[in-house]
Amino acid sequence: MSPNRTRYRTGDPQIDERLTELLDALDVRENRDQLMEILTSVALLADDESDRLNLKITNSALKEMRLAFKVFEPYTDVPKVTIFGSARTLPDDPLYAQARNLATALAGEGWMVVTGAGPGIMAAGVEGAGVERSIGINIRLPFEQEPTPLLATDPKLVDMKYFFTRKLMLMKESAGFAVLPGGFGTLDEAFELLTLLQTGKAAPAPVVLLDVPGGTYWKSWGRFVTDELATRGVIDPDDHSFYLITDNVEAASAEIRGFYRNYHSIRYVGDTLVIRIRRAPAPARLERLNEEFADICIKGGIEVTDPLPAEVSGDDRLDLERVKLAFDKHHYGRLRQLIDALNALD
Repeated sequence: MSPNRTRYRTGDPQIDERLTELLDALDVRENRDQLMEILTSVALLADDESDRLNLKITNSALKEMRLAFKVFEPYTDVPKVTIFGSARTLPDDPLYAQARNLATALAGEGWMVVTGAGPGIMAAGVEGAGVERSIGINIRLPFEQEPTPLLATDPKLVDMKYFFTRKLMLMKESAGFAVLPGGFGTLDEAFELLTLLQTGKAAPAPVVLLDVPGGTYWKSWGRFVTDELATRGVIDPDDHSFYLITDNVEAASAEIRGFYRNYHSIRYVGDTLVIRIRRAPAPARLERLNEEFADICIKGGIEVTDPLPAEVSGDDRLDLERVKLAFDKHHYGRLRQLIDALNALD
């Protein structure tokens, strides 16, 4: 716990002690601080006399997330791609074949496919990957959305009441994303995903906006983003780096898999951003990276580094090489370009 952070407790020493005893009775030895704060929130909700609707929302959200975490847990080390798209896309639509073929290609490379578990593009993703390599996060709606029969009885299907918990699980666990044309829901998912990447609330990840050959959906969307957002200055010009618009399944698959050609992951140690990679840049290449990306370093530059003490103490991917920088925590489109440059190393 940060020395500047106030301990989150109920304020009643007797209740706090009982919550501690409950953790002891459950033999909780790991992550006690987090579980203690969850129990504290429950106790405070009771003390606040929150109304029934607020409690129902909290109850459903917590139950849904707990179940989803349990479903995903056995596949933590398996790379996953989430495929978004319309539930109304029919099986004879060329978009359906695009989604199915992309899922087949990625599953063949060892990826699992996560979908919203419904019909249309979601069913195409399950068909392409196969049930054994599919995870479904279904939303309960009064119309339209029933789980695809392929996943209806599969233990890797989760039913959710709320869109916000569903979107959390559709995005949290995946290392890549493909979005095919759809309606309001698909655009909502695409923009939320891009917002998370733009603000650094999600770790860098590849996003493919996939259409059919000759399709205009994403090209029109891209013109809108450029003409109405970038030119007004409400997004950065470099934010286009977050996504690739393509009508080619092979290019889409290569974009998702190629993002991890050299790049592995990031983490912050204090104010230092550490980028874990498989191969560090040679001195001459590192010099060029510093020239190209000096604008996103608030001090110093990009340096090759050994694992930092905090990483060593946590045994955090010590097998990988690293670069570090004092990133400005603002220009995440440029950070994506730095990752692309690291991926381009010979």
